[in-house]
Amino acid sequence: MPDVVIYTKPGCPYCSKAKTWYKEEGIDFVEKNAQDNLAFRREMFEFSNNDPTVPVIVVDGKLKEIGWQGRG
Repeated sequence: MPDVVIYTKPGCPYCSKAKTWYKEEGIDFVEKNAQDNLAFRREMFEFSNNDPTVPVIVVDGKLKEIGWQGRG
């Protein structure tokens, strides 16, 4: 099973959709609130090249997606 991290912010509808999809697919993930936790925000920016768009999805330590299905 891949190691999945989803960087989010509270109230983000695209973050919610991404988390719902991963749950429905039975894929475990770690959610990191990049709005309220500065350390998580710095991590996210390393993957997203300072793009603040969420969600940022990282799989096995590599950037998979910024936004959700072209949105966010």
